[in-house]
Amino acid sequence: MTPARGLLAKRAMTIATGLLGTAAFWAMDLPLPFLLGPLTAILIAALAGAPVKDAGSFGKLMRTILGVAIGASITPDLVARMPQMAASLALVPLYVVTIAAIGVPFFRRVYGFDPVTAWYAAMPGGLQDMVLFGQEAGGNTRTLALIHATRVMIIVMITPFLLVHLFDAGLDNPIGAPAATLPPREMAIMAAAAILGWKGAERIGMFGAPILGPMILTVILSLTDIIHFRPPAEAILAAQFFIGLSLGAGYAGVTLPEIRRDVAAGIVFVVIVATLAALFTEAVILFGLAPPVDGFLAFVPAGQAEMAVLAIVVGADLGYVVIHHVARVFLIITGAPVAARLFGVGRPKDPGSG
Repeated sequence: MTPARGLLAKRAMTIATGLLGTAAFWAMDLPLPFLLGPLTAILIAALAGAPVKDAGSFGKLMRTILGVAIGASITPDLVARMPQMAASLALVPLYVVTIAAIGVPFFRRVYGFDPVTAWYAAMPGGLQDMVLFGQEAGGNTRTLALIHATRVMIIVMITPFLLVHLFDAGLDNPIGAPAATLPPREMAIMAAAAILGWKGAERIGMFGAPILGPMILTVILSLTDIIHFRPPAEAILAAQFFIGLSLGAGYAGVTLPEIRRDVAAGIVFVVIVATLAALFTEAVILFGLAPPVDGFLAFVPAGQAEMAVLAIVVGADLGYVVIHHVARVFLIITGAPVAARLFGVGRPKDPGSG
């Protein structure tokens, strides 16, 4: 079998396994079957040694759907309320610095990671970005990938249950109208915004291009009264599926020593960041800066895509939630390499360098 066919076979097997997980969650009436079903099934397959593989560029294409959904939620009404978000947005830098100040010594002293690996393991930013920066600075990329995958995976799996049992929130909010009920013209415009935004953002080297590029382009379309709907429900369900698949596939080829050291370190770190997230969420709620569910989701230290999905299914203010996550990731992407230089941690390249 040629390498290309082998890769195609692995991806087909992974998708089939994900579909089985979705069907199982659906049959057992478990929450978020299109997200947690494939995540759980692929995770089990990966830990069992199966040659799982993410969906590559097609998976990125699916993420553009969420970029469009987020952009469509940025309406003139939300923009008018932006000054009201200033206080909670001002907490984001303090939140990031606090996590880093605790996380870096934790990884250095408790697990003995080298300075570069400890630095980028402690940054609650995007998985791909932190691995890339760590690689350029001379860190252990496999360790970084497993720690960040563990952080995001655990948070994505437990957050729905916290929403239900701590906030008494439902997970059955309509995620969008069926495709058959949406104007074909608007769906065509959204599809074009997804592709053009993604590829345009990639071309200029923007971080998180599959989400942020379509989001920015769709924001313009929303604020200029060109589009008035989110992507259809079917598209958002597909995006959920491939996000779950990608998270599970992050454990492909994991070994027992890696589980004992790297995955275990990631699990303990999740407890640390979850505690800090709870403190900041409590501050936001106590000072009346946001409703409880919105404040909680805004400070959950996981990815933009995953939190966008949860904000949609729980009926939270999607624009508010995502703006806080964009601020967090932007701060880390631009600040972590600069701060690393100031503290003498490796020699990472500029964020925009190739």
